[in-house]
Amino acid sequence: MDLGIAGKTALVGGASKGLGYGCALALVREGVNVVIVARGHDALEAARQRLLAERTRPDSFVKAVAVDITTPQGREAVFAEQADFDIVVTNAGGPPPGDFRDWDREAWVRAVEANMLTPIELIRATVDKMAERGFGRIVNITSSAVKAPIDVLGLSNGARSGLTGFVAGVARSGIAARGVTINNLLPGAFETDRLTSTFSAVAAKTGKDIEALRKERLAGIPARRFGNAEEFGAICAFLCSVHAGYMTGQNVLADGGTYPGTF
Repeated sequence: MDLGIAGKTALVGGASKGLGYGCALALVREGVNVVIVARGHDALEAARQRLLAERTRPDSFVKAVAVDITTPQGREAVFAEQADFDIVVTNAGGPPPGDFRDWDREAWVRAVEANMLTPIELIRATVDKMAERGFGRIVNITSSAVKAPIDVLGLSNGARSGLTGFVAGVARSGIAARGVTINNLLPGAFETDRLTSTFSAVAAKTGKDIEALRKERLAGIPARRFGNAEEFGAICAFLCSVHAGYMTGQNVLADGGTYPGTF
C-alpha cells in the first residue's frame, strides 16, 4: 500500500534506537524526509547512517540533531535545523520504574516535563502550520500503561495519562477539519531497553528471577511473544498516512492482545 506521504517531512523523537528508530525506519522507507532526535550523538549518528541506507527516494534527507528535546534549548535547536514538519512523532524515554514512596516532587516534575509537557510543546509549535497547509499527522508514543496501569511505572502512568487527556480535547478542535490528526500509539511489551529495565525493577522489588519474570509476562500475552520495533514503526507510519485521515484523538493499542477489555 502506498501511504501517500513520500516527500513529506517528519520529526521523530528518541530515534537512535528502540521504538523511535522503528518509526523513523518505516517513514524513511515510505520516502519521507526525517529529522531524528536523541541525546546521544554517537548512537544517533549511527542510526542516521542506517536510515540513509534504507531510503527509497535518493533525494530524501535524514538529519540528526543530538539534543535533549525535553528542554527549551533542545527544541530550539531542532527547529533551527528544520523549521516546518508535516509529521511529528513524539517519543521520550519513560521515567524510571520504582516505588512511589521514593519519588519526590522533582521526580514528578521531570516525568511530567518529558512525557506530557514536551509533546504538548511540540504540538503547539507545529500544529497551526500543518493546518495552514491542509495536512498534518502527530503521533504520540505513550504506553499501554495508560489503559492498564503498571504499579512500578507510576511516574509514567501519571504523566502519560495527562497527555492523553490533553490530546483527547485538542485533536477534536478546529484542526480536525483542516486535515490534521493527533493520535496516541500505546506500546505493550516490546523488546527494548525499557522492557529490560522494567523487569529489573520488578525483580528488585519481588526477588524473582528476571528470566522467570519474562516467561510469566509472555504467558500473559495472547500472541506469546514480545513485539519488535519494526512492526511498531509500521503502525506508526500508517497513522501518519493519507489513509488515516479519518482517525483522530484515538489511543491505538499495540500489545499482542494483552489488554482484556472491550474498550
